[in-house]
Amino acid sequence: MPEGGPAGDPDPVLTGTGDRMRWKGWEHVPLEVPDPGMPGSTCAVDAIAPLIVSASRSTDIPAFYGDWLMARLRAGYVKWKSPFGGKPVYVSFEKARLFVFWSKDPAPFMRHLDTLDREGYGCYFLYTLNNYGPEGLEPGVPSLDERIGTFIRLSRRIGKGKVVWRYDPLVLSDTVEVATLLGRIEAVGDRIHPFCERLIFSFVDIQKYAKVKRNLERQGLSGIREFTEDEVRQFCKGIASLNRRWNLAITACGEGRDLSAYGIGKGQCISYDLISREFAGDRKLMDFLHPAGIDGRKTLAGAEMSGNPARWLKDPGQRNACGCIVSKDIGQYSTCMHLCAYCYANSSPTAAAANYRRFCDDARRGIFHDSITG
Repeated sequence: MPEGGPAGDPDPVLTGTGDRMRWKGWEHVPLEVPDPGMPGSTCAVDAIAPLIVSASRSTDIPAFYGDWLMARLRAGYVKWKSPFGGKPVYVSFEKARLFVFWSKDPAPFMRHLDTLDREGYGCYFLYTLNNYGPEGLEPGVPSLDERIGTFIRLSRRIGKGKVVWRYDPLVLSDTVEVATLLGRIEAVGDRIHPFCERLIFSFVDIQKYAKVKRNLERQGLSGIREFTEDEVRQFCKGIASLNRRWNLAITACGEGRDLSAYGIGKGQCISYDLISREFAGDRKLMDFLHPAGIDGRKTLAGAEMSGNPARWLKDPGQRNACGCIVSKDIGQYSTCMHLCAYCYANSSPTAAAANYRRFCDDARRGIFHDSITG
């Protein structure tokens, strides 16, 4: 359990009682950072100190910003800037126990895994491995064969339970029908299913994300479309059939539909169950996942509770249908150079390229700012 509160007193993860129990937020710690108004001096700021760090829903840190992350780990903190404005948030690594990496190309980051091990950080990877090469939807990713090879090497390095295959998003077009998509997924799954235990997919959502629709139109990709209800059922039947030989745990990310009839569960990318299983030896993580008062134990207030602790640790910053537990994301929008046409996190390819160019110019001089965008 995170430390804090009066000396010698544990700081509870949850507040309230009964059905009103909720996660109370990450612990805050004081942090010394360079004073922008006085070069060579420092000033004290308030920082949050998460146990679980998401790196990142907003950009591919392992592919493009691994050296930045390692430099910031040595510095002890990052500064996160909300894409919706607001005051920057300082994020301390003082309490960090686990990094959840989201990537389409973690190969450049694999050389840093030994350092993470030595420093005592746990990690697992949400590895998005799609095949939209003929459509040009992911122009910045390596070849499919190269990405499959990286998937297998990563699994052998950290264990197949810590590499989650994502096919995200599922996209249909004038040239990609459900049968086409299933055939491509089958070709990938037949090669990698011995090296993972979980598959997470999501159905593309174009209408709810103005940036996605605008980026598709800018790139002349007018045929990309969402699934009809009949196509959802057709896909789910097909993936269930393929899974009879793969035997993976399959879940749907951010999906409100009940797909349990096809053996498809509710998605958990930053997963209570995975963390409980793969990092059971980390006492601080386990105390966080199993706070006093859950599973019939007493809360600090003396009330007794029961039920699934994952319910109380659900990330309030995600969609209602999202099953992820709480974490702190440290990425920045408009910085990913995969330049995927369906991406919600890039305002435009031009903005992403400009930010990446500035980052690379500074990195060549050994400068890694406290946020990706400086």
